[in-house]
Amino acid sequence: MARRSIRIGGASGFWGDSAISVPQLLAAGPLDYLVFDYLAEVTMSIMARARARDPEAGYAHDFVGTIVRALPEITASGVKVIANAGGVNPRACAHALAARFRETGRALKIGVVLGDDLMCDLAALRAAGICEMDTGAPLPEMPLSANAYLGAQPIAAALARGADIVITGRCVDSAVTLGAALHAFGWPATDFDRVAGASLAGHIIECGAQATGGLHTDWEKTGDWANIGYPIAELDDDGSFIITKPPGTGGLVSVGTVGEQLLYEIGDPRAYLLPDVTCDFTEVVINEVGEGRVRVSGARGRPPTDTYKVSVTYQDGYRVGAYLSIAGLDAARKAEKVAEAVLRRTARMLQELNLGPFNETSVEVIGAEAAYGPHSRARAAREVNLKLGARHEVPRALEILVRELTSSGTSMAPGISGMGGNRPKVMPLVRLFSALVAKSKVPVSVEVEGHAAPAPETIAGGFDPARLARDQAGEVAITPDDAPRVPLVALAFGRSGDKGDRANIGVMARRAAYLPFIRAALTPESVGEFFAHHLRGHVERFELPGIHALNFVLHEVLGGGGTASLRNDPQGKAFAQMLMDYPIPVTPEIAAEVRG
Repeated sequence: MARRSIRIGGASGFWGDSAISVPQLLAAGPLDYLVFDYLAEVTMSIMARARARDPEAGYAHDFVGTIVRALPEITASGVKVIANAGGVNPRACAHALAARFRETGRALKIGVVLGDDLMCDLAALRAAGICEMDTGAPLPEMPLSANAYLGAQPIAAALARGADIVITGRCVDSAVTLGAALHAFGWPATDFDRVAGASLAGHIIECGAQATGGLHTDWEKTGDWANIGYPIAELDDDGSFIITKPPGTGGLVSVGTVGEQLLYEIGDPRAYLLPDVTCDFTEVVINEVGEGRVRVSGARGRPPTDTYKVSVTYQDGYRVGAYLSIAGLDAARKAEKVAEAVLRRTARMLQELNLGPFNETSVEVIGAEAAYGPHSRARAAREVNLKLGARHEVPRALEILVRELTSSGTSMAPGISGMGGNRPKVMPLVRLFSALVAKSKVPVSVEVEGHAAPAPETIAGGFDPARLARDQAGEVAITPDDAPRVPLVALAFGRSGDKGDRANIGVMARRAAYLPFIRAALTPESVGEFFAHHLRGHVERFELPGIHALNFVLHEVLGGGGTASLRNDPQGKAFAQMLMDYPIPVTPEIAAEVRG
């Protein structure tokens, strides 16, 4: 008989997340599912290099220890576990976990989802003309990893076959939650509104404590971070859900914390593309229904596309990023002169050694608000960190740069400190190549206790972008030139993140009445101008009227993004907080209201 509601605990937002999550979630009362998200593009390349060194490596090894430590509670409660901890080697992860189970004398069924790893199919994909989805560039010659973002149907199939623990490789982050819902509720795959609702629940909890006060704009209201609570989604069979957290934990569950996470990295909210559904979040509504309890409803769904997104990582030379502390008067100017001298000296050395120039360099004076560019207000800082980054095809060239920067400690600016013996290591520079591959070309299977079977087919397609409703701009406030101005943070919450070389900045008004003023001031042009010192592409703005929010997508703004970027903030994590200082013209009444 289908369930009416299920409780799902979100225990991990990335590989390396805190160990406090699992004990507190299991102690929070009955859970039906415990889900873990471990994977990002750079994580896949790290795991791929580990598997190249050891055929039994390439997965989130700490997941095994986490589950074994919690095994008494897991078996006693009957909670099912779903994790994409398999990385590039899900079978090895399952084998390692099974071996530990045998040591403990406990028996839990392990299911494995296979098929996302396309490294063996690269020749066929290359022959088929696979190209980068945004630029049209051809497939790199020597990829480190190539993985399709699978959906939730295989997870549901593994649960249906009796798996107590389901381990996947690359899947979309929200699939671990949607897979649980599909199994528990027995929804048909074409019930797109419900599927979109469960996918949104997965999106909210996929980053762990980011939904329960982590990174929240009103950070001083978020309680004890040392014991921050991890999220629990109470999902109903209509696709709506309540977000809460374990009692007695720190953090905060509010409209603001949940709304910020909804906006995180979603791109066009009319068409958030997933393998199982195309989600429309524009009319989602968020309401507080009790202390620490927030209800989310109104997600809508359409058929998905007929393709999987495939992420390929590949090495493009080497990179290094070195930090040096400088204190005293004129610290920023001293740091800039150090960087200029080191780069000029090193360029001469590389020429003499026939190593060629650096492909790219980056100089940031942290503490003098380098990320703000011309908007900096901290040029008089008396203590800064100089970050000097570079990339080159030859590691030796970057090692020379590190040596010469270190030598500045006795030959350049007074007040240099902070490097000592902590010289940075030269690392491979890994880039991301994103492509689309027909779902029919990616066979997916499910193994439970070593017995394999084809997974149910993910819906082959049907998404028609022409049927999307136009992004309707709402009311724009008109204010006189002498209108009072307040910082955006007085009117809104914000959250930013990345997708490759694109940054996403979500801005949610604290009150619906504030949105027309925010909309008038934050145009694509004004946001582009604010970030012009980083921006190489264009800016799009999207509306989410249900939560009184705007979502901005900044193209080509992260210097390549991820590990391909030399910047101190390669993922745009600080962009929303930087924008929170933007002056917004408002009425005298609103100014008086927000100034208290």
